[in-house]
Amino acid sequence: MDKNRHRHALEFVDIEKLPPKPRKKGIVEVRVPYYASSPTLTYIKDLLDAWGEYFDGMKFACGTMRLMKKEHVEEIIGMCHDHDVYVSTGGFVERVLVQGEEAVDRYFGECKDLGFDVVEISSGFIRIDLEDKLAMVRKVKKMGMKPKPEISLMIGAGAGTHITGYTTKLRPLADFFAEAKAQIKSGAEVIMIESEGLTEDLPPNKWRKDVIMGLIKEFGYGRFMFEAADPEVFKWYLLNVSRDVNLFIDHTQVTEFNAWRLKLWGDPGIWKGKRIEYKGGRP
Repeated sequence: MDKNRHRHALEFVDIEKLPPKPRKKGIVEVRVPYYASSPTLTYIKDLLDAWGEYFDGMKFACGTMRLMKKEHVEEIIGMCHDHDVYVSTGGFVERVLVQGEEAVDRYFGECKDLGFDVVEISSGFIRIDLEDKLAMVRKVKKMGMKPKPEISLMIGAGAGTHITGYTTKLRPLADFFAEAKAQIKSGAEVIMIESEGLTEDLPPNKWRKDVIMGLIKEFGYGRFMFEAADPEVFKWYLLNVSRDVNLFIDHTQVTEFNAWRLKLWGDPGIWKGKRIEYKGGRP
């Protein structure tokens, strides 16, 4: 075997090193192409081959697996597992819940059969009773998959609904924090914090940094995965929370995100305190 096959180009240039998978911190999840491109098998294979070492999980955004042939979903999940990338359902259960409790149980069962590792328990569009969400978390965990409950400050948001006339409102902060505490107590390993109401579609001076930092102050950041699909948002998390924070980003941002996370490019701190000169080319 060619010993240079798995080497990186320009390895002499010092950058931060990523720990091997499975990682316990700095977990990065991306979504299967949804907004800009169809989730074709070739596209996803190329994404995994080129960049799979730099992210930990991939999720099917907005129930896209329902639009696909079962064999293709299984193939995508298999490709992800071949690259040590876990696969999440994304926030689809609130749509399934429309058909009742039996449909939800069938949904969990088929997710298990398909090979999903993580089942997101979402409630972005509607209010789901907290005890119902906790029951679903326990059910998923009992089935051997990892539940990832979603907590959103804004009700009635997601998938671009802000431009289609949906009515949205913010939850009381006490209610938001109480759910975080209850989900942690339930044993959920990772809790998804949606960006609506916090950073999404807001100018930086309107970001609810107080809420984000309040969560971190009370519970730490290791339990949470923060949605940060825009470069200005994930850069803020990297510089103001930690490079070990768990983030959900768009697949199109993997390269720029890792340039900042690994101190390859962009972050002004790379040059801070360094002596910058080159005399070798002088006559």
